[in-house]
Amino acid sequence: QVQLVESGGGLVQAGGSLRLSCAASGRTFSSYTMAWFRQAPGKEREFVAVLPWGGGTTTYADSVKGRFTISRDNAKNMVYLQMNSPNPKDTAVYYCAATKEYYTTTPARYDYWGQGTQVTVSS
Repeated sequence: QVQLVESGGGLVQAGGSLRLSCAASGRTFSSYTMAWFRQAPGKEREFVAVLPWGGGTTTYADSVKGRFTISRDNAKNMVYLQMNSPNPKDTAVYYCAATKEYYTTTPARYDYWGQGTQVTVSS
């Protein structure tokens, strides 16, 4: 079992920066692939970034590539999403998720989810 709690959301100006954090419970955190997803009003939940267990290659959605960075600290059971140069299209509720699969960008393949944190980007 893994419990996830996101924090760090809020209001940010376009072109600024914001760092989201996700605190995970459980002694086997390092064996989970971690990812960030987001959901805007009236839209489906979409993949943002994934970092496989074991330090595999990170993957990003084309819409955030070059601007967002996912990272993890297994010693602290933490996952982060650094958001640089956000724009209003990045406004959404951001979710942290965990899966035992090595690599997947499909929300249905993730077993554990946080409650989400709202990010609003003003123009």
